[in-house]
Amino acid sequence: MYTGQRYPLRQTLKWSRANWLYPGLWGVAVTVAHEVGGLQVLSIPWLPMSMIGVAVAFYLGFKNSASYDRLWEARKIYGAIVNASRSWAFSARDLLSHSHGSTGDLDAARTRLVHRHIAWMDALRHQLRRVKPWEHNGPLFDEYREWSKVAEVEEDLSEVLAPNLTEAELKEALAQINPAARLLANQSRDLAALREDQALDGFGHTVLQELLIELMTQQGKAERIKNFPFPRQYATVNRFFAVLFAALVPFGLIHEFSALGSHMAWLTVPFTAIVGWVFLTTDQIGDWSENPFEGLANDVPITSMSRGIERDVRQMLDEAELPPAREAFQQVAL
Repeated sequence: MYTGQRYPLRQTLKWSRANWLYPGLWGVAVTVAHEVGGLQVLSIPWLPMSMIGVAVAFYLGFKNSASYDRLWEARKIYGAIVNASRSWAFSARDLLSHSHGSTGDLDAARTRLVHRHIAWMDALRHQLRRVKPWEHNGPLFDEYREWSKVAEVEEDLSEVLAPNLTEAELKEALAQINPAARLLANQSRDLAALREDQALDGFGHTVLQELLIELMTQQGKAERIKNFPFPRQYATVNRFFAVLFAALVPFGLIHEFSALGSHMAWLTVPFTAIVGWVFLTTDQIGDWSENPFEGLANDVPITSMSRGIERDVRQMLDEAELPPAREAFQQVAL
């Protein structure tokens, strides 16, 4: 996720270059045909154009609002995961006790529960980064993900999980359709064994089990956003309408500017580029916000958030060696 104060204008124009370049070139073609070719029929009154523009603006507003809702819901989901993860770590640390009658190695049990949770977060973020057919694909976006060093593109999941799982559990998890869900199920099974061994009383077991249910709930919410696309009819028709309006703009502008005097019709070119840029870029912003886990500049920074959680929960076990923080990037290549 881009975390600078704002996108520089130069970078914004580069990212949205097609949205002003193609309308500008189209404005040149229409103006030349009108002024040089004498095709006066290309002049259209602005009133019908303004009606189309208002309709497209409302539709763009609806799409962007819905896209932002998906993005913000994803951020709230990971905020809930942060809170539940910290609660899981200190609860696992403090609720396991020999006072209940257990004679087992509780330090090893605490470490196992917390490290398996770290593995769950790593498995979940890898699952959420898998590119779906409706998400942005192709060489341009692959290059972007490589440039911005989206960790899940470069990492091997088995190598990421190995330090926090036993070899047997690692093989078991990787063999599953949903490794993250299996790891939470393993946590539940481990809690049952600790309860049977009297390392947990009924209250502690209930508290930890409720935290697992909360984590599974948040995973399901994240998967719902990941696996259900923004309805294609809205994304598709919205783009058609924006392109249609951008294509009609020079016909209305040339009518208005021609009435101002000789050669004023050439103002159609820059204003066509500006109007097209505003409408098409507004559509592009919504398009780039509707899939908040795919690893682009406007996504939820689940990689850096997961690392932050890992550092927090390891500190709760008094581990001295912590992995380095992962910062969300502040520059974009596109």
